[in-house]
Amino acid sequence: MAKKKASVFVCQSCGYESPKYLGKCPNCGSWNQMVEEKLPDKTDSRSRVSMTGKASKAQPITDISIETEERVKIKLEEFNRVLGGGVVPGSLVLIGGDPGIGKSTLLLQVSAQLNQGGGRVLYVSGEESASQIKMRAERLELRGVDFYLYAETELTAIQNTIEQIKPDYVVIDSIQTMHHAAIDSASGSVSQVRESTATLMQIAKMNNIAIFIVGHVTKEGAIAGPRMLEHMVDTVLYFEGERHHTFRILRAVKNRFGSTNEIGIFEMRNGGLVEVLNPSQLFLEERLAGATGSSVVAAMEGTRPILVEIQSLISPTVFGNAKRTASGLDYNRVSLIMAVLEKRAGLLLQNQDAYLKAAGGVKLDEPAIDLSIAISIASSYKDKETRPTDCFIGEIGLTGEIRRVSRIDQRVNEAAKLGFKRVFVPKNNMDGWKFPEGVDIVGCATISEAIKRAFQ
Repeated sequence: MAKKKASVFVCQSCGYESPKYLGKCPNCGSWNQMVEEKLPDKTDSRSRVSMTGKASKAQPITDISIETEERVKIKLEEFNRVLGGGVVPGSLVLIGGDPGIGKSTLLLQVSAQLNQGGGRVLYVSGEESASQIKMRAERLELRGVDFYLYAETELTAIQNTIEQIKPDYVVIDSIQTMHHAAIDSASGSVSQVRESTATLMQIAKMNNIAIFIVGHVTKEGAIAGPRMLEHMVDTVLYFEGERHHTFRILRAVKNRFGSTNEIGIFEMRNGGLVEVLNPSQLFLEERLAGATGSSVVAAMEGTRPILVEIQSLISPTVFGNAKRTASGLDYNRVSLIMAVLEKRAGLLLQNQDAYLKAAGGVKLDEPAIDLSIAISIASSYKDKETRPTDCFIGEIGLTGEIRRVSRIDQRVNEAAKLGFKRVFVPKNNMDGWKFPEGVDIVGCATISEAIKRAFQ
């Protein structure tokens, strides 16, 4: 009697495998996510090869030559910036984002510009027909392009088409719709996503093709499927933004060919995505003069300093417990700073509701924004406005000290370019760099000192 093919239960949220069914995944804690999947046949005894398709062998590190990656640049400079200077041939790029945020629009524009630069592009869609993609291209006014459109979900057929067309760039929209014939499970399952990505990675490396993969995201904002998916690819980009705002942020969280945490800012218009070259001016253009509870910080996003307005509204609570709300800022960071202000600066905030936000829909999470948050809270609490030409940079410790931050010179120079006349910085950041002309640099050691000098 033939032995029955073995199976395993796989969590569809995190990829955890179990030999038996479990109601709750012990790895991620998700309920009812364990699905039975048959294990692939492992009788194939072919020799292993490297990503280049050749048999690999060990060699001394001194005998290995360094090859400079040639990058292909497109007209969207913000997209080039996030990738580290351009598209690297043979790279595998994963782009995730909420439904309807503009992932397909971005990749359609990128495909058109790569094609206009002389590259052969294959756009594979598993969610839309070729006519739907053509309608979007006409709406975006993409003229003078002749890249290939292919509506298919079977990975074997896609692989054969790539061998026939021999493209330089391939777009897969999306990886959750792809189906690998060797895997006996539904499209979008952990096994299908993992094996499809592995096959695409081998195609990219062996044929020197740059492949862009669109990935769905979960309700928590992470890319759906196993976490291994992000480890397999070369670059992971998140396309973020509010549906009610026209601005979109393309953020790199992993990049083997460039800097991480780099961002590119776009504006969604009727004709597609338009890059924003001066985001600092964009985030400050609607700032209200004379308003209390407002302060400006020079935050670093990758290698780029961006000036962002932080707004606070402090009002007496009408319930027993004060309410704390933060938009674009870390809730725990806001609570911590308010505790420091109450203990070290004498502000009675325990009976005050606090509402804070980073204007423009941007998300800030670095320590250097602490001082600006504290000043905006103090401004609203005291009902005193800050100077419109003041900028605040610094990290706040639990003892009330203002700690040094990185790249202080780049932050201050960005503030000087936009007309700020006074910049508050940590006292320990005052040495080792040249101050820009016409800007008063104020070094502060404690939060009490900073508040006192800001409202003199």
